[in-house]
Amino acid sequence: MAAIEALRRRRAAFVITVLAVLIIITFLVSMNTGYIRLSPLDVLQTLFGMGTDKQSMILFDFRLPRIVTSVLIGMGFAISGCILQSLSRNPLADPGLLGINSGASLMVVLYISFIQMDRSGSVLIMPIFAFLGSMAAAVIIYAFSYKRHQGVIPTRMILAGVAIAQAINAAILVLTLRINPDQYQKIQIWIAGSINGTSWTYVAALLPWIVILIPYTVYKSRALNVLHLGDQLATGLGSPVGRDRLLLLGAAVGLAGACTAVGGGISFIGLIGPHLARRLVGPNHQQLLPASALCGGLIVMVADTVSRTISEIPTGIIVAVIGAPYFLYLLSKAK
Repeated sequence: MAAIEALRRRRAAFVITVLAVLIIITFLVSMNTGYIRLSPLDVLQTLFGMGTDKQSMILFDFRLPRIVTSVLIGMGFAISGCILQSLSRNPLADPGLLGINSGASLMVVLYISFIQMDRSGSVLIMPIFAFLGSMAAAVIIYAFSYKRHQGVIPTRMILAGVAIAQAINAAILVLTLRINPDQYQKIQIWIAGSINGTSWTYVAALLPWIVILIPYTVYKSRALNVLHLGDQLATGLGSPVGRDRLLLLGAAVGLAGACTAVGGGISFIGLIGPHLARRLVGPNHQQLLPASALCGGLIVMVADTVSRTISEIPTGIIVAVIGAPYFLYLLSKAK
C-alpha cells in the first residue's frame, strides 16, 4: 500500500512538473504572438532593456500584464471549481454553471452603472463588489440545495444554480439597457470573457485574492479530502464540517468573484481544469489542487493567445467552444 501511494506521489509530481514546464513554454510563445509580431530575439532584447520604445510598450504595457492576468484567472477559476465539486460531491459543479459568476457580474454592472461608469476607473474595488455578489448568489443556491439530514443535494444544486443564473442574467440585461451604446458594448464584451485591455492595475487587483486564497485552499486540502467523503463520515472522523465548509466555500466564492471582476464570464474553466487534473493525478486534493491550478492557467493562457491571433475574439468564447463539448461529454457519462 505504501509503495502504491509513493508511486502515485511520484506520478503526481511528474505531472505537475510537466504542466509547469508547459506553462513556461506557452508563456514564452505568447509573448511573441499578437497583431504586431515580436521575434524571440526582439523579446529577449526587450526584456533586458535593449529593445525599442515601441517594443517595450508592446511587451511591458500590453502583452505581459495580459498574459499574467490570463494565468491568474485560469488558476482562480480552476481552484474555485475544484472546491465546489468537492464540497457538493458533484462532478458538474462549476462557478459559472452554478450562477456564482453571474452574481459577481451583476454587482460589477451595478457598480459601473451607478458609481463608476468606466470599468477601468476603480479596478481595485471591483473584486470586492464582485465577491459580495458571488457570495449572495452562493448563499441562495446553498439554501435551495441543502436539506436537513441529507446535506447538499447535487442535482438540486445544479438546478438551483441554473435558475438563479438565468434570473441574474435577466437583471443584468435590464441594467445594461440604461447605459449608453459605447458602455453597453464594452460591458457585453467583458461579460463574454475578454482579457483585452488589461494592465498591471488589473494584475494588482487580482493578485492578493490569488496569493491568499489558493495557498489557504492547498493548506486545507486534507479537510477537502474528508469533506468529499460526505458529512456523516467526515463528522465521524472528527472534522469540523460546518466551519470547514463555510471557509472553503468563502474561498471558492472569493476566487470566482475576483476572477469574474477582472476577466468577465470565462465559463467552464472551473469544470475543465479540475477534471483534467483529476484524470492526471487522482482525487487526492494535496496533488489535485496544484494540478487544477496549473491546468486552468494553461488553458486560459492558450485561449487568450489564440484570441490575440484571430481578431481579438473574447477569450471566454474560445474557452466555451472547448468547454461546452467537454461538459456534454461529462453529462453523458454522469450517473
